[in-house]
Amino acid sequence: MSAQRPLSGPLPLAQALIRCASVTPADDGAQAVLADVLRRLGFAVFFLPFGDGAERTSNLFARLGTGAPHLCFAGHTDVVPPGEAGWRVPPFGGAVVDGVLYGRGACDMKGAIAAFVDAVERRLARPGPPSVGSISLLVTGDEEGPALHGTRRVLEWMAANDHLPDFCLVGEPTNPHRLGDVIKTGRRGSLNAHLVVRGVQGHVAYPQHADNPVHRLLSLLAELTATPLDEGTPFFEPSGLQVTSIDVGNPAGNVIPGRAEARLNIRFNDRHTGESLSGLLRAACARHAPDAELDIRIAGEAFRTGPGPGVAALQAAIRARTGREASLDTGGGTSDARFIAPFCAVAEFGLVGRSMHKIDENVPVADLDLLSEIYGDLLDRLLPQADGASP
Repeated sequence: MSAQRPLSGPLPLAQALIRCASVTPADDGAQAVLADVLRRLGFAVFFLPFGDGAERTSNLFARLGTGAPHLCFAGHTDVVPPGEAGWRVPPFGGAVVDGVLYGRGACDMKGAIAAFVDAVERRLARPGPPSVGSISLLVTGDEEGPALHGTRRVLEWMAANDHLPDFCLVGEPTNPHRLGDVIKTGRRGSLNAHLVVRGVQGHVAYPQHADNPVHRLLSLLAELTATPLDEGTPFFEPSGLQVTSIDVGNPAGNVIPGRAEARLNIRFNDRHTGESLSGLLRAACARHAPDAELDIRIAGEAFRTGPGPGVAALQAAIRARTGREASLDTGGGTSDARFIAPFCAVAEFGLVGRSMHKIDENVPVADLDLLSEIYGDLLDRLLPQADGASP
């Protein structure tokens, strides 16, 4: 196989993707742009929309080759809204100013998608025997949204159609300062809870005729926040419970309200599961507010990818191209890697994330090129040429 379009680096594709205003849940043609390039490179492309009505989500899976080992690149074409005015250039213009590419999604993560495709293109254009194994891309339009009909649904389809990879690389912007700083090999779990405590409304001067739900809610929250959940593990920072909202909606100073509610989030390490923490919350409610309504949503479980050929090859590729020894980290928020971890080994590595979700999101063009080189080195290490020689 050989590439069927002139080699031009990752910049043109990154610009074309940025120019699609794919604010979750809209796609605005972003995946069609990507599919056109992948088909020209010889990939079999599958459009996989899931969900109905307003929840319908655009997803794409593409694969080149059928053999093993199978390396999958996972990413998302959806982006967060551009936010308030103040961009130095239009947020969906894909402009380059003084060697820096600006636009919503430049670093999170249309730039990484373009870098990976460019790495594949350069590998295919090189003379010599074809690579062993196969390459695929799993691209969703619902990473920045509720993530109900995106990566997790595509993985179910991949499992049913014999497309599960041996190793998956997620192109999230993992680096805090410069390319080569950090590889994410795990993430904490995330649990959201909504508590509603009901009482009996009444006059503050006659509390014996009322039941103040605020007092019971505060007692419940005080217990939950008084004692740390744990002190961390060798690979994870301590779990943390944060109360994010307390609402009563009482405009009168002389009325005991009849209802009080709160929301909280727990980011938890591998000492816990979503179910064990749900039990902790239910037990606390039983002690302080037995009739409370408790709605729990588990956004993802804690996971960690241990040592293996994929992570080792990624570290070696980063070292070869940057001279840096990337640290293995599990901090930060969640990502779609949480859905991939039950199916195969997964790690995350992409661009520098300092400008993600901000006004004037950007990436130096030199970083796009360097990331493409790192991805290309990874391809060579995991999928060498068929004669056994590493290019």
